[in-house]
Amino acid sequence: MPRLSASDRCSVRFLLNGRSVAAEAEPRMLLTDFLRHSLGLTGTHVGCEHGVCGACTVQIDGKPARACLTLAVQVDGANVRTVEDLAPEPGRLSVLQEAFRRHHALQCGFCTAGILMSLDAYLKTNPEPSEPALREYLSGHLCRCTGYVPIIAAALDAAKRLREATAHA
Repeated sequence: MPRLSASDRCSVRFLLNGRSVAAEAEPRMLLTDFLRHSLGLTGTHVGCEHGVCGACTVQIDGKPARACLTLAVQVDGANVRTVEDLAPEPGRLSVLQEAFRRHHALQCGFCTAGILMSLDAYLKTNPEPSEPALREYLSGHLCRCTGYVPIIAAALDAAKRLREATAHA
């Protein structure tokens, strides 16, 4: 394996929110920093920088991943989705985002992007979640302001509305 210095840059090509990205990143640059500082997508938050709080959660190839534990060069060839891609169009909220608004499932909002990205992935594979299953699933996300009751209520509401939309489609 070739030896790289900290100042060397690596080519990174991947899909980001449905668009092709071709850029360069230092080998040690975290995906959080790459998204926020190199690409200007600030919806992904940096909390603990140790993968504990969940604020930095994005989707990589459809699965939730901690961007603070992922190097930017590791997403080469991947499909990355951030919270900026949740809304179906500018000025409109997704079903999940609307449920969060309706249930007051955020206060400061710092943890919200990561929770939304995790729940978005979860509800795609678990369209009829139970409250205990959601509580277990979200145990990797820390929320100190809102608490989990309105978040769980919003997730259950969104799941119901998504099922209804699918049934009427």
